[in-house]
Amino acid sequence: MRRVSSAMHIETIRRRQGDKVYTYHLLRQTYREGGKVKHRTLANLSHLPEAVLELVRRALRGEPVAPVPQTVKIRQSRQHGAVAAVVGTIRQLGLDQVLYSRSADWVRVALAVVVMRILRPSSKLGGTLWWTTTTLPQLLRLPHNGEDVNDVYRAMDELLARQAAIEAKLARRHLTPNAMVLYDLTSVYLEGKTCPLARFGYNRDKKRGKKQFCVGLLTNDEGCPVAVEVFPGDVGDPETLRAQIARVRARFGIEYVVFVGDRGMIVKARLSDLEAVGFGWITALRAPEIQKLRDEGFFQPGLFDRRDLAEIADPERPGERLVVCYNPLVAEERRQKREALLSATERELAKIEARVRRRRRKPMTADEIGVAVGKVLGRWKVGKHFQLEIRDGHFAFRRKEASIAREAELDGFYVLRTNVPADRMEPAKVQATYKSLRALEQNFRTMKSALDLRPVYHRLEDRVRAHAFLCMLALYVRWHMERALEPLLAEDPRQSFEGLMMQLETLQRHTVEVAGQEIQMLGEPEPLHQRIFQLLGVPLA
Repeated sequence: MRRVSSAMHIETIRRRQGDKVYTYHLLRQTYREGGKVKHRTLANLSHLPEAVLELVRRALRGEPVAPVPQTVKIRQSRQHGAVAAVVGTIRQLGLDQVLYSRSADWVRVALAVVVMRILRPSSKLGGTLWWTTTTLPQLLRLPHNGEDVNDVYRAMDELLARQAAIEAKLARRHLTPNAMVLYDLTSVYLEGKTCPLARFGYNRDKKRGKKQFCVGLLTNDEGCPVAVEVFPGDVGDPETLRAQIARVRARFGIEYVVFVGDRGMIVKARLSDLEAVGFGWITALRAPEIQKLRDEGFFQPGLFDRRDLAEIADPERPGERLVVCYNPLVAEERRQKREALLSATERELAKIEARVRRRRRKPMTADEIGVAVGKVLGRWKVGKHFQLEIRDGHFAFRRKEASIAREAELDGFYVLRTNVPADRMEPAKVQATYKSLRALEQNFRTMKSALDLRPVYHRLEDRVRAHAFLCMLALYVRWHMERALEPLLAEDPRQSFEGLMMQLETLQRHTVEVAGQEIQMLGEPEPLHQRIFQLLGVPLA
């Protein structure tokens, strides 16, 4: 709804309590919105002398008053809009009560770190410097005005000690008795080598020479974060799943869940663990297994011209359901990618072929040619589609068209496998549930980039674990904010969550001195500011 008019005035309110009469002077804004007249209190001016109040009244009526420099001074301006939006969301979610049922300094500091990770991710020291430029210390009533970084480390220690209890509360909120949970693992590199969790392992960050630790994230089927766990950097994906199975059953008290994981996460050994406790699972087959099903006639790619999924059975997998899915967009994407890789490989192999022909006085040996060719094939990973002829002083190559055509037949196909009975989940639901893993992948991207999960500079193991937990809590708040702001983000494809928060940063709270008296005043919010707070369901104050 569009605001069509607006005016400010001082409203005087008198209230009797027993024999006493209390008088309040409020700076209020009256405006018309959607055909209704609304009021909003901007500041409490009750402490100002009557002479100063009269000056303000005259100024609001547009009457001439003394020059501004002699009567009004802006002593201080603090960023307010963005921190108020995040703090308001935290209170709306009741996250402060989730962390601890009683008011405590460490809870307020931990929440301040969560706000910092969402709006201005930086080191713990940098965070304390940033939030003193905002109204965050006042909104959260931080100890020492939020300036002591040691308060942050004490809060991290307290938070880690309560992680199990906090995650249990989140699980009760977001995991139903017959829940579906998503789980995946990523790696995070560290600066430094002394942390006990730091190991060399499969590095998803592509940071050579950096030790890392691994982070496992557990969410519900919508991608809402519920729990996080930190592992040493050399742990494999399937090894961490066993810990999550035990956590869901013992800590969260859920009798039946469906674990959803990619083909690298839920391997054969972990399927046995899941079935042993009566849990369901959904995962996908690897490419060789899909080719075997095709070769044995369990499905024919040509039948998928008119349908995008079908359920089949494989006698070698008793008790399992297989859902064959086809996506024409993925098929075209894979075709283009394969052609690009083949062309790039051909260009490099042609260079080697020309080099071999030029070497007439001292021909290249077969070993030398093989080393050069191996580097090319190792780079582009399509060597299986080339026929090579290598001998001393000779090199030739050509594409294996039959091999390429055979692989192309399965472009766009993927096969899901599950032990969830058909009466619990139809094939389309199996497909939709597996696709929800994309939400988990997006969560990892958000944690690593927007929330600054990496790199990590902590040396103590508990501090690394607390850092990851804080990032998960920040992801939890941001996840809810993004869902609330979806209508606004959909209206303008150029807009982003970060962009909206930057817009809110222009809304500031000012400390104004009027004739020697200080008052707090909020800048005039723009229509976009009003819309953001409206969608979040958070009061602008």
